[in-house]
Amino acid sequence: MTQAPARTPARPAERTGRRRVRPGVRTGVALALASVVGAVAFAWPLLLRPEGPLVQAEATPVLLAGVLVVVLLVTAVALDDGTLDAKAVAVLGLLAAVGSVLRPLSAGTAGVELVFLTIVLGGRVLGPAFGFALGSTTLVASALLTGGVGPWLPYQMLGASWVGLGAGLLPRRVRGRAEVAMLAGYGAVASVVYGLAMDFSFWPFAVGLGTGLSFVPGDALGANLHRFAVYVAATSLGWDVGRAVTTVVGLALLGAPALRALRRTAARARFAPGGTPGDTPDEGAVQGARTALATTRRPRHADAHDEG
Repeated sequence: MTQAPARTPARPAERTGRRRVRPGVRTGVALALASVVGAVAFAWPLLLRPEGPLVQAEATPVLLAGVLVVVLLVTAVALDDGTLDAKAVAVLGLLAAVGSVLRPLSAGTAGVELVFLTIVLGGRVLGPAFGFALGSTTLVASALLTGGVGPWLPYQMLGASWVGLGAGLLPRRVRGRAEVAMLAGYGAVASVVYGLAMDFSFWPFAVGLGTGLSFVPGDALGANLHRFAVYVAATSLGWDVGRAVTTVVGLALLGAPALRALRRTAARARFAPGGTPGDTPDEGAVQGARTALATTRRPRHADAHDEG
């Protein structure tokens, strides 16, 4: 009688059905430096006088060039560090193209903004380095598509990059409905913070000097922030809330299927050399592993035939 071979456990590569772009040490340093550059770019109105030698129109080309250099630096470091490969860059281009098409469809009317869906989902599945690059490339692609290049673009690129970066840094062990709820909550907060950051980037130049909402150079930080809060409440808070609601609804409706699709793509492309601790197997990978194990086992009727 021929004894059926013992069932062997699936190898780690089989159990980890989806791959995530995990940043290496150099990529992490590059992301940290990029975030510092972004913080300085947003905070410089508090450090410089608006009537000084640097005004927004003149500073924008410098900021745009700096943002592009930082994004290219992060991408180059990630490629050299093994974080991103050619397939990951291809997926980056695809998601950026989808986001650049979604953005003009919503056009930000009453705060309706769909572009954050791809940025949050891409950063969640493929990691912080991927999310950072996806945010900037999506915004610059949509700006080139719609002719929306202007003084606001560098700040939008930085803000969107932070949204993707934050999505990639969320806890990895959360799955199922809890994961969708977590992403929806993060999307709501990120949408409001993004709007506040955009408002702050042009607030010192938007209302001029000498009003109750104006930025006052040299005044106390708390006083300036209070005037900024009043300015936001009077102008753009409704748009920020609308953006948050749109992002929450979009993630609640499309989050689960989009996460499954992206994870299957990542698993097949094998972007990173190893899986993320705590990741559970993808449904397609589990089914494939079961099929492979089944083919290694002899059916009972075959054993009976050999015995006879």
